[in-house]
Amino acid sequence: MSNWLIYSIGFFAQILFSGRLILQWILSEKSKKVLTPSIFWKLSLFASFLLFVYGYLRNDFAIMLGQALTYFIYIRNLQLQGEWQKAPKFLRIFLWIFPLLIVIYSFNNNTYDLVKLFKNKDIPFALLLWGSIAQVIFTLRFVYQWIYSEKNKESSLPFGFWLLSLIGSLMILVYAILRKDPVLFVGHIMGSIIYSRNIILSKRHS
Repeated sequence: MSNWLIYSIGFFAQILFSGRLILQWILSEKSKKVLTPSIFWKLSLFASFLLFVYGYLRNDFAIMLGQALTYFIYIRNLQLQGEWQKAPKFLRIFLWIFPLLIVIYSFNNNTYDLVKLFKNKDIPFALLLWGSIAQVIFTLRFVYQWIYSEKNKESSLPFGFWLLSLIGSLMILVYAILRKDPVLFVGHIMGSIIYSRNIILSKRHS
């Protein structure tokens, strides 16, 4: 697959990720408190789907790891908001099994080389390790958010979510610069600004 098509998939995913943040930011500014509209989770799920594909096409384990860890949390938040059940059944089944389908397809076609994934000549191991740790920290925000939401029986974005978002985003930004990945760079520059603003809104509301 040509590089321009791969980058197009990645940029479209980041546009969706940024779009959900901007929409959430605008609604939160309007209400003077952090809100969590259902469209936030719908765009998150679709964008995660695309970014997982982008990471796969780029042989970038750090990107795939980050999306695989948050993918099902997006689904769970849609369930908590009662939106997941409204989607067509075939779409829900497909989204549930999509990551598994990628793995099965890759192994059956002998293209899924674990050595290649972890020893990509374009990504030094130290950089891959940094990127993976950054993605784990960035993902922990959703684990924290998931536990918080389950405890309160509603989908919400607490202060800790935005703090972990900012730390993880800044680390991924460093990874993007060293990896020379324009998709990650553009997405996390925008994200870092919005995460900082939501931290301020969360502190004011608490």
